[in-house]
This record gives sequence, structure tokens and C-alpha cells, in this order.
Amino acid sequence: MTIKQQWLAVLGIVAILGAGLWAGTHFLGDEFYEVRVGTEAPGFNAVDVMNSDTELKTLSDYRGQVILLNIWATWCDPCKKEMPSMEALHRDLKDRGLAVVAVSVDNVDMESTIRQFVKDYDLTFDVLYDRAELFRSVYRYTGVPETYIIDRDGVIRRKWIGEDDWSSPANRRFIEGLLGGVREFEGQELNDNARPASPAY
Repeated sequence: MTIKQQWLAVLGIVAILGAGLWAGTHFLGDEFYEVRVGTEAPGFNAVDVMNSDTELKTLSDYRGQVILLNIWATWCDPCKKEMPSMEALHRDLKDRGLAVVAVSVDNVDMESTIRQFVKDYDLTFDVLYDRAELFRSVYRYTGVPETYIIDRDGVIRRKWIGEDDWSSPANRRFIEGLLGGVREFEGQELNDNARPASPAY
């Protein structure tokens, strides 16, 4: 094979790979989107289960607020353990611009179970229901609970897998920093026992 033929073969392979990448991103779209710290939080819609069977809330409904977005399920024991700390954080910081939003990814037809859970735990923050089961494809979560802290500009500043004490001093300092528009806390550990989603976070 001559040098010219070798280069033509290489160009042919590059063209095929490029076409495959274009087709993948064109037809699969968000399947290639990685939800990670520093990226814009994907939009979503979920049923406002405590107020309606059909009314939807979206990410844009919380525009301009710092959002603690928690993905959970009623059967999840770690989710149950962290709910009181989320409620405490919500009560203390809601008037300063914090929106705690917990999205249930329970199976279909679980509205009554979710509502009873909210009553049992005396939760006053927004609890939504992913009835259409779209959250996994949008946020690509690996399990529950999984939590994202989103700043006022809609950018993910923390991604957390597993339960946490959201009312701990370290978590409060971090969130209060975002509420005040300060980002100097972004590189700090959330607490002494923190478990980041991966070394990249």
C-alpha cells in the first residue's frame, strides 16, 4: 500500500467515526449528556403530588433560587434518614432563597403512599412525583438518594450520592455561601464523612 493509499484509508476511518458520532448525538441526544458539577442542570417536569394529580412543576419554576434537588423513594431507608435534616434546612433558609425539592421516583400509582410519607415526616418543602419515569434518562442517577445543589444561575455546584446530614454546619455554610452569591466554598468538603459521587466531583 502506498503512502497515499494509507492516508486515504485513515481519512476514510475518520470519516466513518465522525459520521457515527454525529448520528449518535443526533438521534440519541441527551443520552450523551453527562450531568456533573459545573454543567447546567437539565430541565424536568414532575407532578406536584401534594397539591394535584395532574399539575406539573418544572425546574424553571424555581428560577433564581438556590435549589437542593433530591431524588428519593418511599421504600428507601437512607432517604428516610436524611429527610428530617432537609426539612430543618428548608425551614431555616427558605426565606433567604433556598428551594428544597424532593422528586419521588417511586413506581407508578404511588401517589397515596407518597402523600402519606410526607404527612408522616411532616415535610413542608416541595415534594414532586416522577410519574412519567423520565428522571433517570434526564439526570442519569445511579440510585437513591441522590442530591444536586444548583445555584441561582442554574449550574450544578454539588452532586451527592447517598444520604447526608443536610443541616450540618458544613452543609449550611456551603449553601449559605451560594445564597449570598459567594462561591469560595465550592472546593470544600461538605462534612467529615462526605462521600463524593466520584473523584471528579
